Amino acid sequence: MKQTDTAASPRVLGPSWNFARRQLQQVLAFASLIVLAAFFAIANPNFLTWSNLSGILLSTAVIGILALGTTFVIITSGIELSLGTGMTLAAVMTGVMLTSWGLPLPLGVLGGVLTGALIGLVNGVSIAVLKIPPFIATLAMMLIAQGLALVISGTAPIYFTDVPGFTDISLASLVPGVRLPNAVLILFALTAVAALILGKTLLGRYSFAIGSNEDAASLSGIAVRRWKIAVYTLSGCFMGIAGVVLAARLNSAQPSLGIGYELQAIAAVVIGGTSLQGGKGSIVGTLIGALIVGTVTNGLRIMSIPQEWQSVVIGLVILAAVYIDILRRKQ
Repeated sequence: MKQTDTAASPRVLGPSWNFARRQLQQVLAFASLIVLAAFFAIANPNFLTWSNLSGILLSTAVIGILALGTTFVIITSGIELSLGTGMTLAAVMTGVMLTSWGLPLPLGVLGGVLTGALIGLVNGVSIAVLKIPPFIATLAMMLIAQGLALVISGTAPIYFTDVPGFTDISLASLVPGVRLPNAVLILFALTAVAALILGKTLLGRYSFAIGSNEDAASLSGIAVRRWKIAVYTLSGCFMGIAGVVLAARLNSAQPSLGIGYELQAIAAVVIGGTSLQGGKGSIVGTLIGALIVGTVTNGLRIMSIPQEWQSVVIGLVILAAVYIDILRRKQ
């Protein structure tokens, strides 16, 4: 009798049970998104207009791109606090390369992405090699990136008015007849790439292994230091892309912008079902989480809720998501 009970337990069901739970969590997150959309649509009929929905997708693109990269970090039981200011520094460097240095558009964009990758690389080395706790390492990088963005730009915005085609990166549409900004298409394309990396490559598998039990992963032959550096560098690449997309959307690199983006990105990851304790997460869940954050922010704004109360609500959503994660862990 005891053997039968054990065989029926979730622990013994293993991968199939875990997969079913992940699918259920994603369904619940998507259901929450639908409920929120229905609530705001009832509160204000303008919510479901195409111009507003496309605006939600456009504003979600940057947060979503940041969240995709940090999903890998959080799965390894790490944290990334330099997302916002690192993104800003990448945008500023893109502006310097295109306006001051006169580089061609593709090289300027590549330079912005590589700036983000460099930030991620430094974070990875600090954490994996120097053994600095992720919170402290990325907090220090947050301040460093913020200072460098202000110094390099001279504390003034950098405008891309004389750079033909730059704003098209975010605001134009590659799909004929469909008013869907390129920034949204970039988000969806990166979601597919991130899902492929997480589900089908060694980087994804080792991220889960490191986050579940780093010591066991090391004893099993995984080069934990190397793969941690790779994870943070990958997150930095997404950070750089987000910086380029944001600069193209605003047609400027704002050196004082960026603070707070990291919290929204982390919130999107946690709302999507990725555990802050590591070892569990999904890219689709992160995308849904980013859409929830974007929907709540837009819905509150369209209901004319004051900015300070919008921050309160987003904070409560983050607390609820973390508490739900704690309950899942206990179960």
